[in-house]
Amino acid sequence: MKRGALSLLFFLLAGPLNMACSRFPEVQENKLLADDKLNDSAPRLEPLSKYGNPPFYEVNGQRYYTRRSSGGYKEKGIASWYGSKFHGRRTSSGEIYDMHAMTAAHRSLPLPCYVTVTNLSNKRQIIVRVNDRGPFHSNRIIDLSYAAAVKLGLDRQGTGLVEVRAIEPKPALNRTVDVSENEFYLQVGAFQNPRSAEQLQKRLRSTIDAEVKVSPLPTQQAPFYRVRVGPLLNVETLDNIAKRLTELGFPHPIVVH
Repeated sequence: MKRGALSLLFFLLAGPLNMACSRFPEVQENKLLADDKLNDSAPRLEPLSKYGNPPFYEVNGQRYYTRRSSGGYKEKGIASWYGSKFHGRRTSSGEIYDMHAMTAAHRSLPLPCYVTVTNLSNKRQIIVRVNDRGPFHSNRIIDLSYAAAVKLGLDRQGTGLVEVRAIEPKPALNRTVDVSENEFYLQVGAFQNPRSAEQLQKRLRSTIDAEVKVSPLPTQQAPFYRVRVGPLLNVETLDNIAKRLTELGFPHPIVVH
């Protein structure tokens, strides 16, 4: 089996887990998996994962630095893939690895993010969601899920030369619409503790030239308190505020209407 990604590293750093006696189901690669039935991941704005995004981490004595944003990332190199040995295990982001999903592992890109991967030998192109860390071979730049490898045509040989280019999802706004008739907000966070929401509100108010509101969202359990910047009455203002939020460490605000 190909070189796998780093699983559970950041959970192990956060707290002790007894993995010595754990068993995971062994799933055989489906050799009949049809690449034309596999759908690309659909890029969307997402907050950074709670796990897997420290400023840096170390594996086998090598230190790796993580990026706060995927903006502008583009690289050519060797891709590999990982499959049944890691199927059902936790990824570095805390999600469960599914070898049949269109995902990937990367050493430095923020988790999660989306990238386009192009097989330079056959020109096949896919979009995957990066939610894991790896590969840790010095000559490889990305580890693909088994499904992604099949669709890209790399499952048989195991590795291949690719180009990886980051995708930055944009707010789905129709720029021909007069948004001044509507109210758009950038949601920065949601908290169960109202004091946490108020602290973030206070911080943003001191650094952003826009109104910052805390609005409760009732649920069947405890309510959530959403921190939103706005209303923002035009796309230019929204883009400027989103850029400022990225500079402050909030790269993936959610556009709400």
